[in-house]
Amino acid sequence: MRVQATNCASSFEVTTDGTGVVSHAGAALLRELADRVGLTKALGWRAAAARRHRDAAVLRDLAVMLAGGGDCLSDPAALRDQPELFGPVASTPTAWRVVERVATDPDGLARLRAARAHGRARAWAAGAHPDPELLIVDADATLVLAHSDAKQGAEGTYKGSFGFHPLLAYLDRGQAPGEPLAGLLRPGNAPAGGADDLIELVDLALAQLPAAARDQPVLVRSDSAGASTRLAWHLRDDQVGFSLGMPIDAHLREAVLTQPEHVWTPAIDAAGQVRHGAEVCELTGWLDLHTWPEGTRAICRREDAHPGAQLRFSDHDGHRFQVFLTDQPGGDLAALELRHRQRARVEDRIRAAKATGLRNLPFDRWRRNAVWLELVLAAQDLTCWTQALLLEGALAVAEPKALRYRLWHVAARIVRHARRVILRLQHSWPWAIELARAFARLRALPLRC
Repeated sequence: MRVQATNCASSFEVTTDGTGVVSHAGAALLRELADRVGLTKALGWRAAAARRHRDAAVLRDLAVMLAGGGDCLSDPAALRDQPELFGPVASTPTAWRVVERVATDPDGLARLRAARAHGRARAWAAGAHPDPELLIVDADATLVLAHSDAKQGAEGTYKGSFGFHPLLAYLDRGQAPGEPLAGLLRPGNAPAGGADDLIELVDLALAQLPAAARDQPVLVRSDSAGASTRLAWHLRDDQVGFSLGMPIDAHLREAVLTQPEHVWTPAIDAAGQVRHGAEVCELTGWLDLHTWPEGTRAICRREDAHPGAQLRFSDHDGHRFQVFLTDQPGGDLAALELRHRQRARVEDRIRAAKATGLRNLPFDRWRRNAVWLELVLAAQDLTCWTQALLLEGALAVAEPKALRYRLWHVAARIVRHARRVILRLQHSWPWAIELARAFARLRALPLRC
């Protein structure tokens, strides 16, 4: 059977005579916000030299690039190739030299962190401050894979993979994206629950909180890797509360199974409604907690195992158990358990970090990758502050991928009229009005560069 080939008629033709068209127009919002909250200025701690590209501007552009989805040092080309919108942007060799200068500076990482803290204080003062009742800091570890042992610090991990095992701390903002506070680069074979590392991470995270928020109550949450009396006492000395998961051993399992049925009370969900198949009870009087700070309580949650779930030795009669230790007062066990369980949101924050440049540590030397990690956190800072200050509705809680498609990567046209430069967004783009409003809000903020 012979089939006659047909050619589909094209509905458009392609030429190369366009002018004034730019993409990544929304990324200019992030870039300008970095300037207006003083982050760019704070990044310029090094004495100005006779260079075309200031170190502060290069570091800012790297953070904007990461927020826009880049994941290697050559990706600022997306900004550099559009000088009408972004002006002069450093080349890849220049960016490498800036990262190396920061990495070899004995105070480089500390200065980067101080710059982020300065920008955070300005952003919070402008209205990005979270819930004032309680500041909750979540600490967790994650794995970043490497495919070469040429990367300094890449080691075998507990999962049999190869790479790094950084610790991260985020400020919980409820359903909104979490705000990154601190990151600690560690080799792949670092233990998940190293007390020294956790204490260092918490100290770095608390140092990021603006001075105006230091008087607010703070709670640190962690999974069972953080069940360390040293961490608990360190937090108590800093007048910070804790809610730490507790690994279940044979003794703890026996204490859980000893509880009579009448002591279990229904757990609740995020809406405050009864969560069917889940109950909580207090184990404080059944455990020896004399080495923990005074007021430490043990609270257990039991839940029906999901259909098909693999039961563990600590499970019993179709139930799964989780236990955590906290020094939070109050008789509402269900509310305390819900607050601890919501630390699972940190997994979304880390996933967003990996979508913002953390999935790949691109350098061979440890010191440069430590700078890269801090730039990833700065990129998440800019995204978080933009959503808190400038966006509304679904965009204020959107994932990085959605923001890039809807805002950061949008195309526009630059025109000049009456000595003004105008960025014209396509009027039919569904989110054009939201982006224009975000620029208007940005320029109305009571901030100065």
